[in-house]
Amino acid sequence: MTISTAAVHVPNNNLIIDAYLAEPAGEGAFPAVVVIQEVFGVNAHIRDVCDRLANAGYIALAPAIYQRNAPGFEVAYNEAGLKEGRKYKEMTDADELLSDVAAAIAFLKARPNVKPDGVGTIGFCFGGHVVYLAATLPEVKATASFYGAGITTMTPGAGEPPTLTRTRQIDGALYGFFGNEDQLIPNGQVDEIEAALKANGVDYKVFRYDDAGHGFFCDGRSAYVEVAAQDAWQQVQELFGRCL
Repeated sequence: MTISTAAVHVPNNNLIIDAYLAEPAGEGAFPAVVVIQEVFGVNAHIRDVCDRLANAGYIALAPAIYQRNAPGFEVAYNEAGLKEGRKYKEMTDADELLSDVAAAIAFLKARPNVKPDGVGTIGFCFGGHVVYLAATLPEVKATASFYGAGITTMTPGAGEPPTLTRTRQIDGALYGFFGNEDQLIPNGQVDEIEAALKANGVDYKVFRYDDAGHGFFCDGRSAYVEVAAQDAWQQVQELFGRCL
């Protein structure tokens, strides 16, 4: 499929959020997906995810969730980049993150080529946590959360109670993707997430991959695991195809 890409600006009250947009070329009403970055910024990997979604028939938008404190933020996959990205992660706030995702959704739904009946989200690393949080927004019909650390232990900017306690507010479908060797997300925490999704009647699936750790989906990281990444991508397409 032929796609087009652009740098765009998403208004959110007095904040203008930089974002990357990828969309199928031509007319039509396409489902849409908000893509949330890792701590490393809206980098080549996140832009590639947007492009892959556009090639699959979705309009994808990746807003810069560090816009308030670090406009244009993008760092390498190394220890220095991780340290810098975590610094700005600690400066985020749940209400601001929800506001930014809601603004991204409003931006998408205002476009004439977007289906009006809801959008999905996909997020990786810290973005996996953010999209779990954003699954509580009523417009979100489907969420793909990849290895979101801290869901069971904290809420961005607030600490306690953890984001997991908001599971009862999720109305759409949610798929979670985790590596069984992820040192940042113990398997017991994945058990807690799955138990909360089940107890609250969420339409969900949790996928756990052997021999995979944190960041297994990203082919720009040494943690990349091709078999797990390919299976996860198929599951994402099934989720969005069914719900959007």
